[in-house]
Amino acid sequence: MAFFRKAIACLSLMGVSAGVYAVDYDVRDFGAKGDGVSIDTKAIQAAVDRCTKTGGRVVLSGGDFLSGTIYMKDHVTLVVERGAKLLGSTNVADYPHNRLDFRFYGDTWVYQSLIFAHNVKHIGIEGGGVIDGQGGAPAFAKSTTKKPDRYRDRPYLFWMAGCEDVVVRDVHLQNSAMWMQSYIRCDRLRIENITIFNHSNKNNDMIDIDGCRDVVIRGVIGDTDDDGITFKSTCDRISENITVSDCILSSHCNALKFGTETTAGFRNVTITNCVIRESARKSTIYGFAEGTAGLALEIVDGGVLENVIISNVVIDGPRVPLFIRLGNRARKHYDGAPELGVGTLRNVHISNLVTRSSSPISCSVQGIPGAAVEGITLSDCRFVCTGGGTKKDAETPVEELETLYPESTMFGNLPSWGLYLRHAKNIGLRNIVFELKSEDVRPTIVLDDVQGAVLAGLRAEGATGSVSVVEKNCSGIEK
Repeated sequence: MAFFRKAIACLSLMGVSAGVYAVDYDVRDFGAKGDGVSIDTKAIQAAVDRCTKTGGRVVLSGGDFLSGTIYMKDHVTLVVERGAKLLGSTNVADYPHNRLDFRFYGDTWVYQSLIFAHNVKHIGIEGGGVIDGQGGAPAFAKSTTKKPDRYRDRPYLFWMAGCEDVVVRDVHLQNSAMWMQSYIRCDRLRIENITIFNHSNKNNDMIDIDGCRDVVIRGVIGDTDDDGITFKSTCDRISENITVSDCILSSHCNALKFGTETTAGFRNVTITNCVIRESARKSTIYGFAEGTAGLALEIVDGGVLENVIISNVVIDGPRVPLFIRLGNRARKHYDGAPELGVGTLRNVHISNLVTRSSSPISCSVQGIPGAAVEGITLSDCRFVCTGGGTKKDAETPVEELETLYPESTMFGNLPSWGLYLRHAKNIGLRNIVFELKSEDVRPTIVLDDVQGAVLAGLRAEGATGSVSVVEKNCSGIEK
């Protein structure tokens, strides 16, 4: 039989039981045309359904394969070979509504995807080819700004929920109608060596990790209109044990973000050896051409963010390179969920950060009255700041805004040009250079309600001669 043309014993890689062969299945043997016009959904699905019986690869080669929703099954790797494309159908009817077996924020209005996997194991997507959601098609245009209507009938590119042992590698992804990739409550997820360009529609997040455990993200080169690598918590399970490394990211919004939804939160995360740069696309749907924020760490719907290490990161050009925020929006992940208390944000260590901002808004680390961010350290960093702040900026009180959607630009020009810390305790600032590009009458650093901090080895360069620090309602500050 033609689809048995390659029998490969790759048992350990695929997780297939002893005595079963992993096989290549060519979708053309199941009737796929690959002409970019014919709908190949049934043929691709037939190949997946056959492949799950033996374990193996479903192969798309040498053509443009137009498809609606593909349902992934156990022990199946979908291979889009170099020179081939998997194209998302532009007919909304080709994306059936799918429901998950647990509650999450949005579960009554987001339910479509080009590739869908629910409660399956040992699956993969790879091959060197292109997966294009065609998300800018008129069928996916939503003129309404009202939630949740603006999200309906816009499929994700990938939606993987409750899955185990997932590998996505060596593909180019583009043009989703919604988020590019959503992984929710998955275990042992690996995303590596993929490229992404996602500027076709609203809500064009690059990667969303939600309630996942044991995650490796490596070698992603991506450019997106909405948030980039995004850790969300829209369900009842914490995202934990995660590494991100060797990525190059661009976003009109937040290139690397924790939040906005934070019901359970995030724990044990390392991020290293990454570059955040301006987007190649200058026209925007959301955000700013230069990007809103480089790193945004936010807890606003209860939950916890703790044990995060970020090192060796270059952030070149967004409005605000670093934004850390504990708020109290307290949005539930579904209407009947328990009431949320204020979350916690603690134990974050950031080192070897080199940044350049493109607005007068300084970086900031902020809690709220009665709920401080805690155990935040910055060391061996350089912040290149635009300057241009006024006496009014320095003297205007900063509102708390604790119930609002968190964004690095939400407070306007802060009273510092380098770093603003408020409602915080046990802070460490060591060996940091603040470079000022133009005149600014604000102090370099403002500490407001900070209890316990060490400031050591701080230096100023550029349009100012020294680091100036203003303290308000502080105690235990060591310099």
